[in-house]
Amino acid sequence: MTGSDPVHNDPGNSDSANGDPGKSETFFADLTGVGTRVRTALLTPTLALVTALLIGGVVIAVTDVDTLRLWGDDPGEAFSETIGNVTGAYEALFVGAFGSGQALSETLFAATPLILAGLAVAMGFQAGLFNIGVEGQMLIGGMTALYVGITVDLPGPVLIPLVLMGAIIGGGVWAGFAGWLRANSGAHEVITTIMLNFIAGFLVQWLLKTSMFQDPGRTDPISKPLDPAARLGRIFGGDYRVTIGLLIALAAAGFMGWLMYRTTIGFQFRTVGANADAAKYAGMNVTVLTVGVMATSGALAGLAGANQLMALPPHQAQVGFSGGIGFDAIALALVGRSRPAGVIWAGLLFGALTAGGREMQGAERIPVDLVEVIQGLIIVFIAAPALIKAIWRVKADADDQSERITTGWST
Repeated sequence: MTGSDPVHNDPGNSDSANGDPGKSETFFADLTGVGTRVRTALLTPTLALVTALLIGGVVIAVTDVDTLRLWGDDPGEAFSETIGNVTGAYEALFVGAFGSGQALSETLFAATPLILAGLAVAMGFQAGLFNIGVEGQMLIGGMTALYVGITVDLPGPVLIPLVLMGAIIGGGVWAGFAGWLRANSGAHEVITTIMLNFIAGFLVQWLLKTSMFQDPGRTDPISKPLDPAARLGRIFGGDYRVTIGLLIALAAAGFMGWLMYRTTIGFQFRTVGANADAAKYAGMNVTVLTVGVMATSGALAGLAGANQLMALPPHQAQVGFSGGIGFDAIALALVGRSRPAGVIWAGLLFGALTAGGREMQGAERIPVDLVEVIQGLIIVFIAAPALIKAIWRVKADADDQSERITTGWST
């Protein structure tokens, strides 16, 4: 890197360079959990979840019009019905998520792409980069996986790794381009990845109308079905939909943990995120490392996109087949405090909310939209850690200051 290196000379790094963590660093660390102690990293999302469930209970109560009318005539009965409605809704939520083998399978099935996409966002956080383009990387990774899956004729044990490799390359190249722009021109990855999301969406829409991908006989943008040999098998068979994609997601989390905390390249990724000036002074190639961490993040997102086609019937790509999971992944990485184990638990939480929400709607006639309200509240409270600490009167952990390693997301 030269003296004109936009990362090296970014004024947003000045606080770290002086050894005095700036406000942006503090906010980034509080928000993402990067560099904070495990106790602090767990405390905020746990309290945010509890607070969200409590407020969600209030929402359930105030949206029950019949019970609200009863408050004027018989407050005692109204209180009893309100408590019954709230507990019944949350009981249905729990039963729908964990109440049976089928429910647990649905939770794990919903959690699989969330974990992979969440790891992609968390990887960027660990290196001080805000990869908001996971949605687009999922689309590109999924399409490259689909291309391999419909053009290569090989047995499943050989074809599936090839399809996954296609997803890794597609997602990695798409995100690596944003990293290259960041390292060489200073273009902020938040802006470039958002724009790349739009480009990916329109590119997929066009590709699905080409003879290469479009299902013969269809006029709408829908792809040919993926070769059965390229589809992910179900772990338990039968009606249990959880596939070996879950094992791939867990392996990806283990890989990320090993890469970031047990290897030299992972140390260099985190060092660049902590202080690009110090990384360059130590002889690290900041440009290569910035591109590398974005490409790795995109590769994980590509796997999430491939899972949407390889595990989810009818195994055909449609416009927006990523299902918005790339955006949910940002919240998931925040809840998981950017740690592989945290992302797994956050993925299971969001998967449980998704699976349980359907049961809650069917059994208690509570709109499934309430689940999205709870998810939104969790995000709001995690994004405002000071509010959570004030509500629950949590004292700041002074030791965390010395462990913060990020340069801040304003850089």
